[in-house]
Amino acid sequence: MEEAPLQKLEDELLQEKGVELWVKREDLLHPHISGNKWRKLKYNLQEAKRQGHHTLLTFGGAYSNHISATAAAGKEYGFKTIGIIRGEEHLPLNPTLLFATSCGMQLHYISREKYKSKAEPDFLEELQQQFGNLYLLPEGGTNLLAVKGCTEIVQDIDLKYDYLCCAMGTGGTLAGIVAGLAGERQVLGFPALKGGEFLRREVEELVQAYSGHAYSNWQLITDYHFGGYAKVKPELLAFMEEFKQKHHIPLEPIYTGKMMYGLFDLIGQGYFARGSRVVAVHTGGLQGNAGFKERLGVQIL
Repeated sequence: MEEAPLQKLEDELLQEKGVELWVKREDLLHPHISGNKWRKLKYNLQEAKRQGHHTLLTFGGAYSNHISATAAAGKEYGFKTIGIIRGEEHLPLNPTLLFATSCGMQLHYISREKYKSKAEPDFLEELQQQFGNLYLLPEGGTNLLAVKGCTEIVQDIDLKYDYLCCAMGTGGTLAGIVAGLAGERQVLGFPALKGGEFLRREVEELVQAYSGHAYSNWQLITDYHFGGYAKVKPELLAFMEEFKQKHHIPLEPIYTGKMMYGLFDLIGQGYFARGSRVVAVHTGGLQGNAGFKERLGVQIL
């Protein structure tokens, strides 16, 4: 794996508000298993090998970062991979699924109704019978081994800071960050889903299960979902384009674009006191930009 360096942003708004903003470039860890996906997979891959498994099975939508990363990890570390994909097959394959199959992943499509049973014991038993001895990775990759991997995001930040910010899907990455910081500093989570407040309980349960502790130094910022998961608005895309041109950091519109938009909006509102130093985690996911362009005809830089 490569390093995930810290990059300081230079911006007129930051100067005006007296806030220092750094981006932790987790997106640079690996070209195909980048960001939080590598963090979540790392110890699961070790555990799968320890248990003697040769096949990974996981779940996701047709544009899933997790599906893409699991396929790449399987190819790189010698596992067969099976992706249970929500919804019907559409040909030709979109860029995400085309990449997954190029890595050797077998795709199996199930109805959206059936997909809701993905965590039910009977359905999981059915999959074991159908595909044989396999190592099961949940949707999004979030389990306690994933939380362990995500605690390491904070370990190599050799910088004193006041806030750590992260986009959220299932809550696993934020749980790892909260557990890793063990009550120090303030943590802000930016859910990509509308009504993301429900993730509070998910994070609390994961942190408690992993660390045995409950921490209160974190909160959710739920105002920047832009209408819901995978939904965007022109102002978000315009912000991302300007951000890329100014700071030479690519974002994607599902997670990191929304988080960074929200962060700059909060800075503009004076949310952070003058002299604050903020670190934003770039969780990767850039593979999704090709599919986003295909779906909506929108060019993502």
